[in-house]
Amino acid sequence: MTPSPSRSPRIAIHYCTGCRWLLRAAWLAQELLTTFEKEAGEVALIPGSGGVFRVELDGELIWDRKRDDGFPELKLLKQRLRDRIAPDKPLGHSDRQP
Repeated sequence: MTPSPSRSPRIAIHYCTGCRWLLRAAWLAQELLTTFEKEAGEVALIPGSGGVFRVELDGELIWDRKRDDGFPELKLLKQRLRDRIAPDKPLGHSDRQP
């Protein structure tokens, strides 16, 4: 069976296996799939090493743990992704200002 080509937009979450960040990455993937169920083509979990935790959208870096000084706050990550893939999509409580 030939695999079907990846659907776009493709969200990739790179995580460090040595740091045991699979559960964090999987939770994030579940949240993004729930929020962007009609907009996201796929969410991929990509194991890595060296403390990596990055989120990419079609190859564009959206979040990097080292660059952005920590893990993404879910609200901010959803907003960054929404602004690129579905600018008119309301995010409910994630859109509210503190």
